[in-house]
Amino acid sequence: MVNSVNQGDTAMPVPRTATTARHQDLDLRLVQGAWPDDVQGEVVFSAPQVAPDLAYALFGFGVVCRLSLRPGTHGAANDRFAWRARVTDTPSQRLHTRAAERFRPGPTGYASPFGFPNAANTAPLPWGDRLFTTWDVGRPVEVDPVDLTYLADVGAQDGWGAPTMPNPGVLPFYFSSAHPVVDPERHCLWTVKLTFDASGGMQLHVVHWDGTGTAARCWPIEGGIVFGSSHTVSQTRDWLVLADSGNFKTDSGEMAGGPRTVTVDDDAAVYLVRKDQLLGAAQGTPVTPVRARVAPTTGHFYARWDDSDGVRVLFEHMDRMDLGFKLEPGDLDAHGRPVDPALVGFYNMGMAPSTCSEVRFDPTTGDSRVEARFREDWTWNLELSAMDWSAEALARPTRHHIAYQGCRPGAVSQRAVAAYGDRLGPIPEHDTPGALVSLERGGLEVAARWDYTDTGDHITSPAFAPRQEAVPERGTGTDPYAGAEPGGHEGWVVLPVLNDDGFRVELFDAARVGDGPVATLATPDRECVPVLLHSAWMPRAVAHDPGIERLRFSDEVDTVDLTALGDDVAATVRAVADELDGRVAVR
Repeated sequence: MVNSVNQGDTAMPVPRTATTARHQDLDLRLVQGAWPDDVQGEVVFSAPQVAPDLAYALFGFGVVCRLSLRPGTHGAANDRFAWRARVTDTPSQRLHTRAAERFRPGPTGYASPFGFPNAANTAPLPWGDRLFTTWDVGRPVEVDPVDLTYLADVGAQDGWGAPTMPNPGVLPFYFSSAHPVVDPERHCLWTVKLTFDASGGMQLHVVHWDGTGTAARCWPIEGGIVFGSSHTVSQTRDWLVLADSGNFKTDSGEMAGGPRTVTVDDDAAVYLVRKDQLLGAAQGTPVTPVRARVAPTTGHFYARWDDSDGVRVLFEHMDRMDLGFKLEPGDLDAHGRPVDPALVGFYNMGMAPSTCSEVRFDPTTGDSRVEARFREDWTWNLELSAMDWSAEALARPTRHHIAYQGCRPGAVSQRAVAAYGDRLGPIPEHDTPGALVSLERGGLEVAARWDYTDTGDHITSPAFAPRQEAVPERGTGTDPYAGAEPGGHEGWVVLPVLNDDGFRVELFDAARVGDGPVATLATPDRECVPVLLHSAWMPRAVAHDPGIERLRFSDEVDTVDLTALGDDVAATVRAVADELDGRVAVR
């Protein structure tokens, strides 16, 4: 079912408040519909603080936001829903708070005598009752699910090995993945590390962490070269699926102060790595992958857990989405109009409709077959998606929900259009509506679609919440992430909507997205929320277990010769280490 739309161009391409609003705690109220009793749990979001001093303003230090799906919890009144936001107070962020003048803007964020800070601003990663947040340029970090405070980085440096770029400080630069995966059978976390290679690309390594201590293990992938990033790690029961995301390529000329000329490729490498081969190899031993290709380039992809008849992967492609082209002062948009100054530092939005595909790989040969493909003239700016992450659903997924933001020519620079030339088709002159779409897994048929009539609505990261009358208690043996009918069709899609008239959250029946939202939450006084990135659903938010061994910042500081950094830098490092150890009051 598709509702009617108005194609008028009535708003800016992105709400101005996406870059100007501030993160804050809010108690949302129900303004439309009835809130179902069988929607439970918490939705968590990662977001950057918009940093106007950075060329890429979305590289600012991270914030974790949490929306409670039951009213009257986490300090909200009985008829309100708690939206809680907290800056992720990592060692990097604490050092910046104490000595901001020491941090210099650079092409990948800040540089400083302390090292390269980890913004930890992109994606939340639940693991049972634990919660992590990630970035492509740093180790994952663990936060407390209740008060959202920093707990620890994932894995000590001696396990991760040499950083991507060496530096003398206490903050290592690890080019990693924003989407590690938790292995439900091996009870571990898989992620990656990239190091520069003589080929001009980056050497891919796999990193393993068992979650129970500070040790990590790392193996180079033989011939595993990427030229963009390794934004996503996906998995089947036996295989890791890695790919060259390709949509943010380094441009050495731009880093030297010139204009950006590098563009993304038409296809990208895929690497299948057998898990048991990694675990059976000594740390540092090269492991040989199975190689394949995928087109177009892709940032996010999701493999089926069951690999008994091949490695099957859903790819959310990023057709002509070049994240390297950020919006700059004085830019003209795709049709020659001045870009809104509020969007300077925002990413250059899509320059073609987006494709989804289902691909089956033969893990013995690397041969692949596209089994389904979905792309329409309205599928612009595939933002993010919602799926059932329970173990049962990963083995037998049924439905995939995607938020398309619509074409936004006002957030596409003429510089980017000129760089791609005849590799682009026509770009609509006016904004087109966003849509929430449900696709059937396997054939990618449209099961339902809901279009947004207001092009001022910036729909962002949806999350799937299974239908549950109550969250299973811990220790019962029941998977709290699974509903009665796992797969993605039986439950709720939670969709945040940014708009300059106020922030709202819409709730859809996952089986009937085309009917529109069954309930809507909104801020009490039309408050706005800045840009949000990825989201995830958790069945509950409980305080962290202090009995789990975690890496202490002070332990890593003890391995560094602080005298080489200068007395004032060393004193600031020690003060932050003491804060995190709880030896002095946290400011």
